Amino acid sequence: MTAYFIRRLLLVIPTFIGITIMVFTITRFVPGGPIERIIADTRAMQTGHGGSGSSSMSGPGSEQPLSQEQIQKLKEYYGFDKPVLTSYFIWLGKVLRGNLGQSTRYYDPVWDMIRERIPISLYFGILSLIMIYGVCIPLGVAKAIRHRTGFDNITSAIIFTGYAIPGWVAGVFMLVLFASNFDVFPLGGLVSELFEEMTLFEKIMDIAWHTVLPLLSYVIGSFTVMTLLMKNTLMDNLSSDYVRTAIAKGLPFKKAVLNHAMQNSLIPLATSFGNNISILLMGSFLIEKVFNINGMGLLGYESILDRDYPVVMGILVISSLLFMIGNILSDLCVALVDPRVRFK
Repeated sequence: MTAYFIRRLLLVIPTFIGITIMVFTITRFVPGGPIERIIADTRAMQTGHGGSGSSSMSGPGSEQPLSQEQIQKLKEYYGFDKPVLTSYFIWLGKVLRGNLGQSTRYYDPVWDMIRERIPISLYFGILSLIMIYGVCIPLGVAKAIRHRTGFDNITSAIIFTGYAIPGWVAGVFMLVLFASNFDVFPLGGLVSELFEEMTLFEKIMDIAWHTVLPLLSYVIGSFTVMTLLMKNTLMDNLSSDYVRTAIAKGLPFKKAVLNHAMQNSLIPLATSFGNNISILLMGSFLIEKVFNINGMGLLGYESILDRDYPVVMGILVISSLLFMIGNILSDLCVALVDPRVRFK
């Protein structure tokens, strides 16, 4: 098993290079980069029009505000004067030394921008995992045992309704209903304006108050898949010969479920555990946009809109590594849950 995981870890290297070189190449050919933004800002300043971005960029017949020499210096500054592969390996060398570059929009170190938002994404990611697995496993077991009862039908209707509504749409609905109309929860953010003046207990309650609606938006769509996966797998195991034989020999039904069928039913959930970690820790940019939460998802969304390529690549480094490590963790979870599994 050790050799298997070593091989999986070694496969991370070519996979990481393949993912990053593809995205790095795309960023070189997508219009609206930092040079185009500087040209648009300069033109706006010269003509007296505010704003910047792709909507302000030059059209046919518009005057070029910068000389070719200035544009060439900008290309040298941002590394656009070199071939794509050369620039990629220069960037990769910096990454291996722990340098993710500097934002072309805010001119801050990319790692510092990401590091400020990692605790927020970790906070919501860990809470989401606890809620998903803490609710879905017991609910799936209860639905399997009470199959086709009123409880099963009502809970199925509820979780399917949540699955049909995207998390960010549910977030908007909850904001309008509970924050705007009834003023039960705040309209957004993670803390109140007077957070620094509060006592420790008041700070904890304030964060919890701001967490409820975003957390529900994060997990509302995940309940259905995990719950039904648990239910259907447990029902298959309960109808298996080894469970029926154990019950026929006098083993109580509760012990047959917990000691025999339960462990085998957790295997499909274990296969998705690592992927859930990687996805949840990166956040959801739509949910973070709705609730104005400054996490990893919102940072990635804004960096794509601003064509802030160093930040885009920095987030890609973190997310791709998390995803690949998550796959390895999924295999490890399967091996821990299922003693029959032997990786060779």
